[in-house]
Amino acid sequence: MKLAILTGGGDCPGLNAVIRAAAKTAILEHKAEVVGVKDGFEGLIHGRFRPLAYMDVSGILAEGGTILGTSNRANPFKYPFTSAAGEARFEDVSDRCVENFRKCGADVLIVIGGDGTMSIAHGLGKKGIPCVGIPKTIDNDLRGTDRTFGYDTAMRIAAEAIDMLHTTAQAHHRVMIVEVMGRNAGWIALGAGVAGGGDVVLIPEIPYDIQHITSYLLERRSKGKRFSIVVVAEGAKPAGGEVVVSRRVADGAEPIRLGGIGAKLCEEIEDATGMESRAVVLGHLQRGGPPTPFDRVLATRFGYEAAKAAMGGKEGIMIGLHGTEIGTVPMEEAAGGQRLVEPDCHLMRTARAVGTCFGDGILYLP
Repeated sequence: MKLAILTGGGDCPGLNAVIRAAAKTAILEHKAEVVGVKDGFEGLIHGRFRPLAYMDVSGILAEGGTILGTSNRANPFKYPFTSAAGEARFEDVSDRCVENFRKCGADVLIVIGGDGTMSIAHGLGKKGIPCVGIPKTIDNDLRGTDRTFGYDTAMRIAAEAIDMLHTTAQAHHRVMIVEVMGRNAGWIALGAGVAGGGDVVLIPEIPYDIQHITSYLLERRSKGKRFSIVVVAEGAKPAGGEVVVSRRVADGAEPIRLGGIGAKLCEEIEDATGMESRAVVLGHLQRGGPPTPFDRVLATRFGYEAAKAAMGGKEGIMIGLHGTEIGTVPMEEAAGGQRLVEPDCHLMRTARAVGTCFGDGILYLP
């Protein structure tokens, strides 16, 4: 058999660990030939492939990024191009993907990505490309799995940043605001906020009231806490308000780019409380660097199971972590939308119990 591997969407720590595990499993256990698709679905659209021998995937376990490259602007069902008049338009080039897949001689395609990638893979499966999915995203917002690889690394980077900001916040008696990624899901903000001891954590799933936040910060100051840490997800928004948009991209997979909520909060908090405030945007730092040991192990387990399933003739499924065990779910389920933070989940209840403010007026004060 011949196995093809593709990494789609944004880059993420652990991608190389997955490629390594899937390729080595196929080569060693199944004596299969392995080929990599360059630059995500862009490579499938334009027929760009590279062979992956054993030595090609050796020594990449701890490397960030992806040796295959990726793209988050190459949806085959809505591929952007510029017309003669200079207008951004879209066309369906999925048939070209099917043709190129058949030309490369692969029997099955392992697709590594988030909800958008799984949605594309599900559509290509209907057109005749056998696909097996692996859940990847720092946002941890993919259905069909309890955890995506990349999330632990992003959470660690954010938590370490919060740790470092504690000292400067305390020295200058400031409110330090840390803006993290996550799109419409608050998993990074919630996890890093709990791990880093954030006093206020704002997530997209719970619209906030700025008055609840400022009252809480003033209450902390009245009790001798002369500094505070606010962790805010890029997609957080006030009750009845809208998300803060940094810019719009006409031909992008995501038409709006989130960003700027940290600076907005900084100004509002300083105006309302008189407390000196500063905002830090972590941005793509959360995507970079080597994966944590947890993500390396999870990615390796995912890669092994995906290759085993692919070599066994399975298709239209995604590998997922369920509790401590690795299982599978229909790819259609994974492509069915984002997995958001449940406001009453255990981690939320835990955070509230230790005094974390979510800007919604539900608060336990000493």
